[in-house]
Amino acid sequence: MSAASMAESVAVRPDDVRIIRALQIAPRASFASIATALGLTESAVNRRYRRLRGDGVIRVAGVVNPGALGQSRWLVRLRCRPGSVTAIADALARRDDVNWVAVSAAGCEITCATQSRSREQREDLLGRRLPRTAAVLDINAFAMLRQFMGGRGHYWAALHGVLTEEQEAALGSEGAPFAEGPVVVRTPVRLTAEDEAILGALATDGRAGLAALAAAAGATPGRVSRRLHALLLSHVVTVDVEIAAAALGYRTRANLWLRVHPSAVKDVGRALAREPAIAFAAAVSGPSNVHAVAHCRDLDDLFEFTTERIGSLAGLQSMEISPVLQHVKQAGTLLSGDRLVEPPPRTRK
Repeated sequence: MSAASMAESVAVRPDDVRIIRALQIAPRASFASIATALGLTESAVNRRYRRLRGDGVIRVAGVVNPGALGQSRWLVRLRCRPGSVTAIADALARRDDVNWVAVSAAGCEITCATQSRSREQREDLLGRRLPRTAAVLDINAFAMLRQFMGGRGHYWAALHGVLTEEQEAALGSEGAPFAEGPVVVRTPVRLTAEDEAILGALATDGRAGLAALAAAAGATPGRVSRRLHALLLSHVVTVDVEIAAAALGYRTRANLWLRVHPSAVKDVGRALAREPAIAFAAAVSGPSNVHAVAHCRDLDDLFEFTTERIGSLAGLQSMEISPVLQHVKQAGTLLSGDRLVEPPPRTRK
């Protein structure tokens, strides 16, 4: 999809979309480097980036991967009493161990993903707090078994083709790219207090400079640079470019719950990862053993995509399409309407 065609239906301009794509590839690249690769001036890149961030179109943030710390990740579906969904969704969104929150099913269902940094934190949420909430009628939790798409490494394929291969090569990439693999590593990384300080600063601003990270960690820029490189390489953190998809014309999103023959789960997951409309795909426990998130332009686009592209996948036995009525949080970033907002101070409960 060209930058021109995307810009026709949204407020952002073609150069804005090119800058977003450049940030996907190298989220911590200097404005000068991005300007050189795109043939723009450094001041223009700086100005457009700050406007896009100020308008809630994009946000660059460091996202911790609990799997690298030895912790599993879970998807949770909550069926709630009418009138209670907003309060419960907002409460979940305020937790730093809940990574994204969406409301669907005529406003009676909440889907969320846990990002717990410890077993105790996860058990507190799934085993005590949610089951004891009177407004929650039903709760189902599914362990993520294998991730096929998600995180910075996939760059959201809808933006492929915005830049030339030469421009993308000039930007390079930071950290190891996402690759299909185990959700939980067998040898967890142990974080130091210095690491935690670096991760906290990146959660606020994924483009924070080494001087700012060093000040937060009480270390030298050189030491912080080496530690940041190690954290990126081990996938403890990814510097993710969150995008308000509606700002680029993708106003319909849906959770897809697929029931796939066990022998076809890997093939289906990998096929989903190649689809531009898919922003996330994983194998999960439960009767629907593959979960995916789709971004489409409208409901008709969603219908065509699910019937023609997903419905024809070999091994697919059934599919539940759950359109999202309200996206409350994505990858740790809160949303207000269709725009991203800065998160509140991080607190663990």
